[in-house]
Amino acid sequence: MSKPVGQLQAAVADFAEYAELVLGRSPNTVKGYVSDLATLAGFADTYSEFTLDALRRWLADALAAGKSRSTLARRTAAVRAFSTWSYRQGHIDADVAARLKAPKVTRPLPNVVRGERAGELVEADTADDAHPAEHLRDRAMLELLYATGMRVGELTGLNLGDVDLARGLARVTGKGNKQRVVPFGDEAAAAVAEWLERGRTELAGETDALFVGSRGGRIDQRQVRRVVDRAGARTGVEHVSPHTLRHTAATHMLEGGADLRVVQEMLGHTSLQTTQIYTHVSAQRLKRVYDQAHPRA
Repeated sequence: MSKPVGQLQAAVADFAEYAELVLGRSPNTVKGYVSDLATLAGFADTYSEFTLDALRRWLADALAAGKSRSTLARRTAAVRAFSTWSYRQGHIDADVAARLKAPKVTRPLPNVVRGERAGELVEADTADDAHPAEHLRDRAMLELLYATGMRVGELTGLNLGDVDLARGLARVTGKGNKQRVVPFGDEAAAAVAEWLERGRTELAGETDALFVGSRGGRIDQRQVRRVVDRAGARTGVEHVSPHTLRHTAATHMLEGGADLRVVQEMLGHTSLQTTQIYTHVSAQRLKRVYDQAHPRA
């Protein structure tokens, strides 16, 4: 006989639906919530057991098992969101996890492609012996990733009507289905135009996706990552990914004098604090240049 579903497990399923449909959380975020909260059953399987002490023991057990600070922080975020929802639904008399403190996570500085290497990367021939149309597509994707700093999922979600080549603007749908408009320059516009004129018609099936795969449907994120990885291999840039191009775009914008809030808007960051990590990257580079160039360094 299978074990009956616990009270909290059943509530987590309802919470997951609420998080996706009402809060607009991404499927990956909701999946992470459910995965983290599933480990809670051994410490609190009912709402009567859902106490601050139980939650602290749950996190302490994860710490003893060697889980990283980022994992503990993620678990804390998941259970706090679940606790707030449970309180508002009337399942508990107080928002139990509101007093739960997440461990501080030291965020590593993002990897950034420096100087002319970024231009070499986006201009790399990534298609090998594949169809010439795929080379045009890959070049357009690389140019657009670097020009706009958009996420790989935002790139693959672009439709034909989302890009205005004449004005150099793209309408991007980000996390939580929030839309923003981001600019791009002449190089990206030319690459996308060439893809549309000479490449897309040879590959696309019945889809309004801007970028398509070899079978004619909307290109997926794994394919884009492979394209970026090949570009890195061709140009000798190690550990490069679509997110590297996002970091690089933001850092180069700030180094060029862009306002931090402009970069925040371009990247679609909810918090300015998230964008501020790029100021640390720029400051670190400035210090290196100073040490090398100043006679009194």
